Amino acid sequence: MTTLTQPHAYSAAIDSYERGAATLRNAARGLSAEQLNTRLAPGTWSIKEVIVHMVDSDQAASHRMRRIAAEDMPLLVSYDENAFIARLDNAAMDANEVLDLFDANRRFTARWLRTLEPAAFARVGIHTQRGKVTLGEILDIYVKHLDNHMVFTDGKRKALGV
Repeated sequence: MTTLTQPHAYSAAIDSYERGAATLRNAARGLSAEQLNTRLAPGTWSIKEVIVHMVDSDQAASHRMRRIAAEDMPLLVSYDENAFIARLDNAAMDANEVLDLFDANRRFTARWLRTLEPAAFARVGIHTQRGKVTLGEILDIYVKHLDNHMVFTDGKRKALGV
């Protein structure tokens, strides 16, 4: 895992984090509701499920980052992403509404991250699965988290012929 240590690196990471909203929107661009909800194989996620997952995870990430910035050594509780897919009707969600929420959260988070002093990115929280993590590490994780899922959505789009 890359640890961001220079102030300009945080600025670049925040910019990349914020640009992620356009990246996610592009993953859904031009797809019908049927294509968005298609699972290519049993046990895989549809593109819409990936999009909703990104909102779920980004909301958790924003909360975690705010807690690390504001609290001393907060406990950051993990969640079961597969249960969110299995038990919540993500196919019924409006894709544009979900994408708008992702965009708004990314802009909100990027704006307040830019208000922090560089030293804040070294503040630590305790994640129930990862252990100690800094604010800078969480930022880096969530930039890469989107990139990782976009590899899969690109593959899904190709398999759907779009």
